[in-house]
Amino acid sequence: MKEQTKDISATYSGRIFKSTGSWYWIKTETGSIVRGRLRGKFKVSGLKVTNPIAVGDQVTYILEDEAEGTVMITGISDRINYLVRKSVHKTGHAHLIASNLDQAIVVTSLFMPRTSTGFIDRFVVSAESFGIPTVVIFNKTDLLEGEDLDVAKWLCSVYDKAGCRTILTSTVSGQGLEELKEILSGKTSLLSGHSGVGKSSLANALFPGLDLRTQEVSDFAEKGKHTTTFAEMFQIDEQTYLIDTPGIKELGIAEIDNTEMAHFFPEMRALLGQCRFHNCQHINEPGCVVIDAVNAGRIAQTRYHSYLSMMSGDDNRR
Repeated sequence: MKEQTKDISATYSGRIFKSTGSWYWIKTETGSIVRGRLRGKFKVSGLKVTNPIAVGDQVTYILEDEAEGTVMITGISDRINYLVRKSVHKTGHAHLIASNLDQAIVVTSLFMPRTSTGFIDRFVVSAESFGIPTVVIFNKTDLLEGEDLDVAKWLCSVYDKAGCRTILTSTVSGQGLEELKEILSGKTSLLSGHSGVGKSSLANALFPGLDLRTQEVSDFAEKGKHTTTFAEMFQIDEQTYLIDTPGIKELGIAEIDNTEMAHFFPEMRALLGQCRFHNCQHINEPGCVVIDAVNAGRIAQTRYHSYLSMMSGDDNRR
């Protein structure tokens, strides 16, 4: 820790690159990495979360043990944005996935394992609610042909209309890899999705030096195993950062009230204020232009069903 002195009262700043829940790896202003922790409880105003600090956070810290090279985190800078989901372990709490993002990328596959449109929509809505641009990747296209490929292309059109950028990718054929690399360049990007969809394989194909662990999907269960244990940020170059996350099995919507849910569906948002009733929830009310748009095929049935599921508080988050 060359940039530190023995003056334990001095305050330094850095960015969280890795979190294990109790220890945090901080990249300092001089580029070195130090391990830090929190002393006692650390609350963030306005947030009820299981983890007060997330990968991507800018923090301040003081020297704790110079010999061990450990520090004590003393503060968190205001976040530009953050992505959050319902905690699967603690009722009434949320879990911070990452913060200060330029974009959120959800990697999906149509099988081995299959990603449901409900999961994609929950991810997209969560990112939309915090103003984070979303990229939806349909991976493993080398396994698709005929009707399956048509479905993937149709889903691209659905999410294009929802304001997302979409890419068909394959690490086997190389499809979409150059486009994805261009999208990642110069940005801080979150890479997320179910275990087994190929997040780490995509990252390794784009940036071989990362050498992220990968694991085959079980033929029996068609499910992937977690190869990433903790969220971690990797610096690709001076301006490009990639945050790899553990595979998300469930994604519960957090911090979005039902009265504002439709605002985070761009197809619906464009129609708000045109329904017969000013407080229309677009469920079964007469004179609802959103329902009319669904029936006319201008809004995808899959997206609308996801909206109804979120409005009902359905716990089917996969």
